[in-house]
Amino acid sequence: MQQHWFTGPIASFDTETTGVDVETDRIVSAALVVQLAPGAAPQATTWLADPGVPIPDGARAVHGITDERVRAFGRPARTVVAEIAAALAAQARAGRPVAVMNAPYDLTLLDRELRRHRGVTLTDAVGPAGLLILDPRVLDKHVDRYRKGRRTLTDLCTHYGVQLAGAHDAAEDAAATLAVVRTIGARHPAALGGLTVAELHLRQAVWHAAQARGLQAWFDRSGADERVDLSWPLRPARCGCGRRLSPDHRCEMAA
Repeated sequence: MQQHWFTGPIASFDTETTGVDVETDRIVSAALVVQLAPGAAPQATTWLADPGVPIPDGARAVHGITDERVRAFGRPARTVVAEIAAALAAQARAGRPVAVMNAPYDLTLLDRELRRHRGVTLTDAVGPAGLLILDPRVLDKHVDRYRKGRRTLTDLCTHYGVQLAGAHDAAEDAAATLAVVRTIGARHPAALGGLTVAELHLRQAVWHAAQARGLQAWFDRSGADERVDLSWPLRPARCGCGRRLSPDHRCEMAA
């Protein structure tokens, strides 16, 4: 009997940060949760980083992590981001998909942290196997395009009947993301179950681009200045002139 991807091993990754700007904000905490099968006990690895900058009041109000806590118990960001990348690389080598809610946020921010502290990209740090990402936000929009309402992790947990015990705790959010992804697959086997995780990864990039174009059209009709990035699961790094940056932060123009 053929096994669907949503009944096999899945990992999940989440971060808590100093803010929402992937180019300038920093990782404060992170978690990688691995579950080998539905119902199996998930195994979580967590990190607490000293971001090297003050944690703004707004971010602290969301995740509850203080400057005092990261100074006392956090480890240097340079060490933490390298360990996170190594843990994700291990998932890639195992061929295990990684569920990431709104992947372009967490993965892009991690990429920028790796560039900042280690001088490497996330792609280079993970290695040739490459990450296979499952993004519940993209999957949910694809299988239930016209459902009204927001699609945050909390909203998806409510819709799919997944318990989220402590929102904005990296380990809790990662575990809930993993459960939501399994549930989406199980509810929509005709649309998603026949694909391998590699095929699903490629299709999500196409689906996300279409979803982003639709959102951009809505912003344009509304007269909003908001710009939507079509890239998934990682946004390319760019300098002020708009050209891409190399791992050492050099503009392509200067290369």
